[in-house]
Amino acid sequence: MTPPGRVQIVEVSPRDGLQAEARVLATEVKLELLDRLAGAGLTAIEATSFVSPTAVPQLADADALVRGLLRRPGVRYPVLVPNEKGLERAIAAGAGEIAVFVSASESYSRKNLRRGRNDAIGTALALTADAVARRLRVRAYVSMVVADPDDGPTDPADVATIAARFLAAGAEEVSLGDTMGVGTAKHVHALLAAQRAAGVPIDRIAVHFHDTYGQGLANALVAIELGVAMVDASIGGIGGSPFAKGAGGNLATEDLVWMLDGMGVATGVDLRKLAEATRWLGERLGRELPGRAARALAG
Repeated sequence: MTPPGRVQIVEVSPRDGLQAEARVLATEVKLELLDRLAGAGLTAIEATSFVSPTAVPQLADADALVRGLLRRPGVRYPVLVPNEKGLERAIAAGAGEIAVFVSASESYSRKNLRRGRNDAIGTALALTADAVARRLRVRAYVSMVVADPDDGPTDPADVATIAARFLAAGAEEVSLGDTMGVGTAKHVHALLAAQRAAGVPIDRIAVHFHDTYGQGLANALVAIELGVAMVDASIGGIGGSPFAKGAGGNLATEDLVWMLDGMGVATGVDLRKLAEATRWLGERLGRELPGRAARALAG
């Protein structure tokens, strides 16, 4: 397939990134992060998660953050909701787009969502339908799409079936996540071939690669060359699931933008401003962030 001329980057550092950090940032700092990301040209930024503050204390201020968010025109700010209570909180705070989350594996579903896979998928599908009925845009995440450390390899056909169900329920897009970062180019080919076989449109698929084994950027390139035009990433490469021991950080946004700039693929992102936001966030987190391009540009 011909690679797309433009790739939509979905920035996940304010949620997927910060949830894995030991240091909890103040709401005001998070709001400045969101503004810096939008100022760098990112137009889809996952703002936070309405999960239980006990489960993810780093995001306990979700209500205050969404209420205090100064939205820039043309920028989407989806928020993750795990259940009906989270959906009601998100709507009350003024969210206009939500994300729902399921696992393609049984074990991770029980660890992260505290229920079996099929039960969790049913709940998320009902949330999707409810949110769509209320005129909210919905993005669906499917995690563990390559392998689970307890369950072993994930069948790509199962992932495709789950994705198709969310699109049928009204989700605008489905993000396929290699939560453990174990995937390689071969896995990406198999994953997307299964999506095609199930009739899932390539323009409704996003990919979400963790970089545990240094394969995140290579896997994103393969997906893009196969026609995927939405890629999740996190500035500085921060992130990971607190429920997936051994999972590495996300693909660094600035590394992705450097590659796409070099390929002549448009993103609308200003790499220098993005690298500056990465440097700024590293100072707030008290450490140098692992993303390579930002460190190279800083040098």
